[in-house]
Amino acid sequence: MQKYNCIIVEDEPLAAEILQDYIAQVPFLQLKATCANALAATEILRTNAIDLIFLDINLPKLKGLDFLQTLQHPPHIILTTAYHEYALQGYEHNVLDYLLKPIEFSRFLKAVNKLTGFTINTPLPIPEARKYQFFNVNKKRVKVFFDEILYMESQREYIKIYTPSQTIMTRIPLSQLELLLQDKNFMRVHRSFIVAKDKINAFSATDIEINSFQIPIGRDYKENVWAVLGN
Repeated sequence: MQKYNCIIVEDEPLAAEILQDYIAQVPFLQLKATCANALAATEILRTNAIDLIFLDINLPKLKGLDFLQTLQHPPHIILTTAYHEYALQGYEHNVLDYLLKPIEFSRFLKAVNKLTGFTINTPLPIPEARKYQFFNVNKKRVKVFFDEILYMESQREYIKIYTPSQTIMTRIPLSQLELLLQDKNFMRVHRSFIVAKDKINAFSATDIEINSFQIPIGRDYKENVWAVLGN
C-alpha cells in the first residue's frame, strides 16, 4: 500500500489533536510533523518529501492561503477552517478538499480518499452556505446558525432557542419562527416546541430526547411525529 507523508499546520491544539487521531486511523497516511505556524511548516517541507498538508486558513503571522501562495510546487492541500466563506479562495488554488470545523471523521475520510483519484483539474466543491438568522436579544442582535439549533420552546410571546453553545430568548411568535426557518429538518412536536430532527437521540409515545433534554409530544402532533420518525 502506498503511503502518503503528511503534515498538519494548525495553531489550535485541540484541532491538531483531532487531526492526529484521524490520521492515525488511516493506513495510507503517515504523519511527519505537526506545525503551529506556516514558518515551521516551511522548514519541514525543505527537509522532507511531503505529499499532503492539512492546512488551517486562520494561522498566526502568515495566513494559510498566503502561505500556500509562497509554495512553487505545493503538495496536495486539504484546507481546514471554521469559516465556509473561504471556500471560493480555496477553489482558486485547486486544493484537494475543504473541511469545515468541527470535522467529522467520515468527512475527513472522504477527503483523504481523494488522494488516489486526484487530478489537478478536479474542481473543489463549493460548500452550501450555512443558513442563519439574527435574533433580537435584549439590546443586541445575536446570530444563530440553523444547523446548530437543538430545539425551540415557546413561552407566551417569547421563544427560547437552544443550541449546544447558548440559549437565547427572543420575542417572536412560534408560528412566525416556523415560517422563517422553512427547513425540512425542523418539526413541530407540541404547541410549544419545535425540534431539529437530526438532533433527536431517542423518542417514545410521550416525549423526545435531545441530549439531556426531554421534550413532550403533544396529543395533536403524536400521529405526525410517529409517521415521520417511525420510518
